[in-house]
Amino acid sequence: MLYIVTCATPAARHVGTLVDLAQRAGWTVCVIATPSATRFIDEAALGKQTGYPVRSEYKQPGAPDVLPAATAIIVGGASFNTINKWAAGISDTLALGLLTEGIGLGLPLVALPFLNAAQAAHPAFDRSVQELRQAGVKVLLGDKGYTPHTPHQGSKNLPHYPWDKALKAIEALR
Repeated sequence: MLYIVTCATPAARHVGTLVDLAQRAGWTVCVIATPSATRFIDEAALGKQTGYPVRSEYKQPGAPDVLPAATAIIVGGASFNTINKWAAGISDTLALGLLTEGIGLGLPLVALPFLNAAQAAHPAFDRSVQELRQAGVKVLLGDKGYTPHTPHQGSKNLPHYPWDKALKAIEALR
């Protein structure tokens, strides 16, 4: 059971590409979106594609969970914000709650960032990437993942966003 977490980045518009790749590789997939990412995605189409509702909010206490438990998680279109909050142990959204818990559960975790070079140059980002890697998260940057783009030019990189590298990385951790 693969959870695909997507964030409020232009890459979220194409998260269905990763869903398709994962399903073709034999994964059952659920999509979790950060609350801000819901403005970037088509929740109904993703729900139809996966067979599960897209979740972006915590369920009510005592309510049954509509999703099966994850055995692996990919964060595709991992934003600067999500990477930094995840490394800091902040779980103020369902997505971050699942990610922070995933480290403690020892789940295979892959992050494929989508951010610009100015954000990547911020000292907090490098610290966060190092902390996540030390915690066992495979963060795909540079030649082995995503090279941060020129500010305000990210949408131009969408046709070449390396969804396939995220899938290969999670399968290598499986």
